[in-house]
Amino acid sequence: MRVKICGIKDVETALVCEEYGADAIGFIFTTKSKRYIDPDDALEISFELGPLISRVGVFVDLPIMEVYQIARKLRLDAVQLHGKENADYAAELSLEFKIIKAFSFTKNLNLDDLYDYPADSILLDGIKPGSGKTFSWQDAKELADFPNLILAGGLNPDNVAEAITTLAPYAVDVSSGVEAKDASKDHKKIIEFIKNAKAFDF
Repeated sequence: MRVKICGIKDVETALVCEEYGADAIGFIFTTKSKRYIDPDDALEISFELGPLISRVGVFVDLPIMEVYQIARKLRLDAVQLHGKENADYAAELSLEFKIIKAFSFTKNLNLDDLYDYPADSILLDGIKPGSGKTFSWQDAKELADFPNLILAGGLNPDNVAEAITTLAPYAVDVSSGVEAKDASKDHKKIIEFIKNAKAFDF
């Protein structure tokens, strides 16, 4: 099972993710998020990591040239879109970067929208991304065979096994679920999350 730890803001945490087997880390570049990181700081963190852990940038409705500027500077492996970015926006970026598009799960989610969107992977999130609240995985079971599905939304070390068992995603993505009360990353939780997720091999 592939694991992405999102909301990385310091070198020590990034190195823990890498050491214990995370496949990717995420840098959040929306200033509205408490997990926002300045691109220059993200670049310094990226320099400390080896070549085989993926760097993902998370963006929300930024002008496309700003996304290009940041993604090129950091040599990002993938661009994760969490806003209202349309298909043309994603298609243009996809000429240079892998695209992950986030959709909040509701019972009314139109599967055609997911299949039609020009992304390499769909990230299935909670209704309010970053809130730490889950959605009903059972209600989303029709997406269990969706290609390259990344599951997010309220995952933590205690529930990730159930989530994987229910939806068998391509990867899992966590941020708030491995944080302390002050929103800093809890290294013990990160290690436990990775261990619990990596116990599955589909």
